[in-house]
Amino acid sequence: MTGIQHIPLKRIDGTTAQLGDYAGKVLLVVNTASKCGLTVQYEGLEALYRARREQGLEILGFPANNFKDQEPGSDQEIAAFCQLNYDVTFPMFAKVSVKGEDAHPLYRALTTKHPDMKGAETFRQRMIETGQGPERQEDVLWNFEKFLISRKGEVIGRYSPNMKPDDPVLVADIEKALAE
Repeated sequence: MTGIQHIPLKRIDGTTAQLGDYAGKVLLVVNTASKCGLTVQYEGLEALYRARREQGLEILGFPANNFKDQEPGSDQEIAAFCQLNYDVTFPMFAKVSVKGEDAHPLYRALTTKHPDMKGAETFRQRMIETGQGPERQEDVLWNFEKFLISRKGEVIGRYSPNMKPDDPVLVADIEKALAE
């Protein structure tokens, strides 16, 4: 794994972790929010996780409140929301910031290693037109942006927030990574 394996993380239950705990797995890192128009993606993420977990896929959810206060709850409230509404079983982590001066080191590393994303042209333009565009090209655009990390710990893909978990482009990239 690359240098991102040792970045300290905190699980939603308060225990410590790092990406190195998932060595040899394909990771899909997603910043999440409970009060977003894209929140229904939890359902698709959980379905993807259940379908591909045995093959080595781990989905890691990172709640973030960076976009219009769409994740205002505490870690305990977020965990309860995910369990009660979407039966989320994939690992969830403590709330972090995904952009700006206080961006979590993991998100700084992810956006630096993979500044370009698939499927974001229309979404990015809409964000710019509504005055919500990113300050920098590499900034996370919105909730439910996804980063794909190979079994070797390399950031190999980045996907638009509005790209659903069952999108053929994302699924093909995950399947390719799982096969390697």
